[in-house]
Amino acid sequence: MGNSLKSARFLIDSRIADAMRGDGLACYDLGVAYSTGTAGADYDLIEAHKWFNLAAVAGYEAAQAARAEVADDMSAREIATAQRAARDWIAASARRAA
Repeated sequence: MGNSLKSARFLIDSRIADAMRGDGLACYDLGVAYSTGTAGADYDLIEAHKWFNLAAVAGYEAAQAARAEVADDMSAREIATAQRAARDWIAASARRAA
């Protein structure tokens, strides 16, 4: 793995660690990374929607508009998958915090 690939993967991993602590900005950053295929993330609208949704739940208002924009390019099934993934993340986070 090249150095830039390693540092990009580190960026994603560190943002996920921040998101696990409820950091709405980290969730938003992950949504941006997945919606654009940058910062070491693959282009994945389902993942992007999930992260924007989690950022919105955490109170990060910009995430609501970003989530709606991503949803415009998704099927209803993809949106449902993303919503389920967000609910699963929230449930897992609650178990980790308990």
